[in-house]
Amino acid sequence: MARKLFRRYLPQRDKVLDHQLMRRLAPLLRHPSLWHLNRHSAAGGVAIGLFAGLVPGPLQMLAAALLAIWLKRNLPVALLCTFYTNPLTIVPLYLLAFKYGQLLLGENGVTVIPPEPDWQALPWGDWAGAASEWLLAMGTPLFVGLPALALSLAAIGYTTVHYGWRWHVAHAWQKRRQQRRA
Repeated sequence: MARKLFRRYLPQRDKVLDHQLMRRLAPLLRHPSLWHLNRHSAAGGVAIGLFAGLVPGPLQMLAAALLAIWLKRNLPVALLCTFYTNPLTIVPLYLLAFKYGQLLLGENGVTVIPPEPDWQALPWGDWAGAASEWLLAMGTPLFVGLPALALSLAAIGYTTVHYGWRWHVAHAWQKRRQQRRA
């Protein structure tokens, strides 16, 4: 059931590789492990996506793709799992990473309040500058907490998918066994 659900929504390998923008990358993307959908590849793809989702800036999908290619895990799952970070969730995630960094470093500093975005102003340059100043003001706890949170989310995601998939398969076997007996 889970495999059918994933396959319904994930892109087909041949369609992706035949796209004119992807033809140059086709030798890198032809490895079957990048497209194979099983418990290990899906769990690895989720872990890679959760880790790469906290990479700063617009490099999240690139980081997820490079890690998935390097580690030979499911590429579409890794790319899809980076979408948990977006303009609405990035500030709370960075605050969580800051607090996590403070906890790991044993610091009890004051949290720097993020800047309010000016929704009326069209040039977002002022807000982007204020946001980058906010990130720099958070300092060491953020830069320790960000990779620590990324690794923690990756471990939780991997474990959840791995054992959830295993439980689902065992439950389906048990259900079929009961139906055969009946």
